[in-house]
Amino acid sequence: MTLSDALRQASAAGLSRLEAQMLLLHALGRSPHDRAWLIAHDADPLTGEQAFTFAELQRRFVDHEPMAYLLGEQAFFGMRLQVDHRVLAPRPDTETLVEWALTLNLAPSGVDALDMGTGSGAIALALAQQRPAWRVSASDASADALAVARSNGERLHTSVRWLHGSWWDAVPGQRFDLVLSNPPYIAEDDPHMAALRHEPRSALTSGADGLDDIRAIVAGAPAHLQPGGWLLLEHGHDQAQAVRALLQAQGFAAVDSRIDLAGIERCSGGRWGAAR
Repeated sequence: MTLSDALRQASAAGLSRLEAQMLLLHALGRSPHDRAWLIAHDADPLTGEQAFTFAELQRRFVDHEPMAYLLGEQAFFGMRLQVDHRVLAPRPDTETLVEWALTLNLAPSGVDALDMGTGSGAIALALAQQRPAWRVSASDASADALAVARSNGERLHTSVRWLHGSWWDAVPGQRFDLVLSNPPYIAEDDPHMAALRHEPRSALTSGADGLDDIRAIVAGAPAHLQPGGWLLLEHGHDQAQAVRALLQAQGFAAVDSRIDLAGIERCSGGRWGAAR
């Protein structure tokens, strides 16, 4: 079987050309982005081991295992993050949260920022790279997730303070100028959970309406934000109004939402009290 034959078989199995090329390159031990090499070598034969590996990758992908897990990495805000089953695969829509934070009228230095529920470390590392003068911390209730995040920070030579604990319990008595979070926000009985079964459920679901963790974050925020500090939250495609209402009821000002790449209100946030 040649590389060209393998791609045709994958296409017949329902994979897009790009998906098939990325998986085949990974099976060959090459960068999944080296498509030019693949085109130039389309007549090369596969070994039996390579053909078996490619077939297994296809099987896992068709079974809804994220491409990021199969490749072992995911791009986010110009970084390449290593990911596995211990963390959610970062989504491009979460870049909306980082972009919003970077547009806030915060000092160029001396800012204390916190990414809660950091997972792979994507948000915290993006902030630390874009604002190296800020003091960036990141927390997670999962020690396994923190191990992934810390490894990404070391590999990217990016300084972040990693903290273990659930939401505000990770930062007792501490206050921040900026807090961001992409918390679990899917309802427990959401029918889409079946397609997400390969990712950690604890990082996905949050009660009957998906808002339990967001409620806890909003309720605890006043005790952990500096005057004028910002809280920015990612949420589900139909939760913006509910999240804005939670923020307003808690006393946040300048409450607003931001849209993602699909034009959906994906993030909501607000400012606590008057600026210092």
